[in-house]
Amino acid sequence: MAMGVIPADLLDSALAGNRRDLARMLTLIENGGVFDIPEQSPWTLGVTGPPGVGKSTLIGRLISNWADRGERVAVLAVDPSSPRSGGALLADRMRMSTADSNDSVFVRSLATRNHPGGLVSCLSPMIDALAACGWSRIVIETVGAGQAEIRVVAFADRILLVDGPDRGDIVQAEKAGIMELADIVAINKSDIPNSQQAADSVRAALEVGGDSSVTVHLVSAHDGSGIIELLDTIESCPASGARDRLRVRERLLSAWDSRLLAHPRLNEVIDALETGSITLDEAVEIVGLSED
Repeated sequence: MAMGVIPADLLDSALAGNRRDLARMLTLIENGGVFDIPEQSPWTLGVTGPPGVGKSTLIGRLISNWADRGERVAVLAVDPSSPRSGGALLADRMRMSTADSNDSVFVRSLATRNHPGGLVSCLSPMIDALAACGWSRIVIETVGAGQAEIRVVAFADRILLVDGPDRGDIVQAEKAGIMELADIVAINKSDIPNSQQAADSVRAALEVGGDSSVTVHLVSAHDGSGIIELLDTIESCPASGARDRLRVRERLLSAWDSRLLAHPRLNEVIDALETGSITLDEAVEIVGLSED
C-alpha cells in the first residue's frame, strides 16, 4: 500500500543535494511513497548478463571514468532477495564500495523481493527522483538471472549486455533472451583465452539475426583494457525508440505484478488454491485488478 506523498522538506533537502535524505526518499519510494515533481527525462543505461561475468566490477570501472569526466553517476543495483527476510544481499554494493566513496557517485542496492522478472516497479519513480536530484548518468544493474531479465528494457533507454568467454556456448545460452534487445555487448575478462572467439561468435550471431548495428567490445574490468572504447560507445548510443512499445508493455506487466503481490487477499487465495477449494480461474477473479 502507498505511504502517501513524501514530505516536502525531505524532497527539498534531497533536491538540494543531501545524500542522506535522498537515501531516505528512495526508501520511502521503495515502500510505496510518491513525490510531487515534474516527470524527468533521465539518461539511463541498463546493464544485464548472467551471474559471474563481472558486471559490478565493470560498472565500477565505468563509474570511475564517468566521474573523471565530471558526470554524477547513480547506480541502482538490483540484488537477489533473501528468501527468508526478503532483503537485498548487497553483493553489488560491496563490489562498488570504492566507487561509492566518491561524492559524484551514489550506489543504492534494491531487493527484488522475489518480484517476477527480477526488477521492481518502483524503479521508474526512483530514476525520476535521481534525475531531479542532478544525477546525470543512471545505471540499472540487474540481478543476473538470464533470459527473464528483458524487463530491464522497461526502465533503461540503452542496454549493455555483459558476458564472459568462459561460459561455453554464449550464443546458445543467450539467443532467445536479452541479446536480442542489447544495444552494446561487452565480452569481459578479455585476458582469458577464447575471448576473441567468443566476441566473434556473438558478432556472427548478430549479423545472422540481421542486427549488425550492435557493437561488440572486448574488455577487461580487471586491468582496464577496452574500457574507454566501451564508454565512448555507450555515450554515443542514442536512446532507442524502437523499444517504446515493448517498454510500455513491460511497465504494465511490472505494475500488474506489483499490484498482485501487494493484494491483501493474496495469501488467502494461495491457501485456497493449495487446498483445492478454489480453481485457478476463481483465484484470478478474486485478485483481479481491483484493490477491493
